[in-house]
Amino acid sequence: MKCVELANQFGIDQLTLTERPHPELGAGEVLVRVRATSLNFRDLMTVTGVYNPKQPLPLIPLSDGVGEVVAVGEGVTRVAVGDRVAGIFAQGWIAGEPAVEKVRTTTLGGPLDGMLTEYRALSQDGVIKVPAYLNDEEAATLPCAALTAWSALIVHGQLKPGDTVLVQGTGGVSIFALQFAKAAGARVIITSGSDEKLERAKALGADEIINYKQAPDWDKAAREMTGGRGVDHVVEVGGAGTLTRAIRSVRFGGHISLIGVLSGRTGEVDIAPILMQNIRVQGIIVGSREMFEAMNRALEHHQIRPVVDKIFTLDETRQAFQMMAHGGHFGKICIRLD
Repeated sequence: MKCVELANQFGIDQLTLTERPHPELGAGEVLVRVRATSLNFRDLMTVTGVYNPKQPLPLIPLSDGVGEVVAVGEGVTRVAVGDRVAGIFAQGWIAGEPAVEKVRTTTLGGPLDGMLTEYRALSQDGVIKVPAYLNDEEAATLPCAALTAWSALIVHGQLKPGDTVLVQGTGGVSIFALQFAKAAGARVIITSGSDEKLERAKALGADEIINYKQAPDWDKAAREMTGGRGVDHVVEVGGAGTLTRAIRSVRFGGHISLIGVLSGRTGEVDIAPILMQNIRVQGIIVGSREMFEAMNRALEHHQIRPVVDKIFTLDETRQAFQMMAHGGHFGKICIRLD
């Protein structure tokens, strides 16, 4: 079977199209013929060695992938041959609270081999049927980006109709957050450094837009848009470099979902406003299969279609990662395998 792997060292230019033997199925496992995959910023950090410099190589990258079940091992009952499924991000996190043993060693695309391969053997517990109305590329965006946004706003943020959500940027998680927030009846303020992307966000339902290049004090702009009160939720994908402004933009008792590190992992943050204003800062690490199942029901009810910006072929894997690295995408980047 064809696959893409990092063989001996990290780097986008080290991604190599190669072949491996077909997986052999064990009891309780299913063989998935992967049709489409999608990229996350975590995948880029993994490939470049930033996410985990001690990651053993070789590694097949990408956490997200969708395909058809073409064979099942002994004792499989959850899915059948012909079902269209996605692998869940943390193969060991089925339900309940996260724990080290559920997550640390069970995630696809590092430390486990990922989905950028023609065939992938997975535990029947580690796959989930995807909504029938979505095409393969759309469905391939769900395991990480969609579930992270769902976990942030719905599971942990307890989003309510009429709430105001500030979304940073127009990448995969951010666009899903916009779509989920609008489906829940919330007001959405979105930031970007591109007027073109902001107009696309408005077309998806964003109520207010802020170009942070033109308005670098975007936290003040967001407070003005809420009459000085502050927003209820912030989808914080920037990291240390933007967290201070996120804190300034949120209301007394508001909620910040800490998701990404686009602007860095470390930096000085004044924690006094968090304490004095009862602000809740919640780290988000995707979600469980149980959360995924609930999200799929909401997707189907609202007929939400993920936004796929560009689709690459397996031969174009390096170009896909370069697009992610340059940040030129709106929504998701996908790689199709057939």
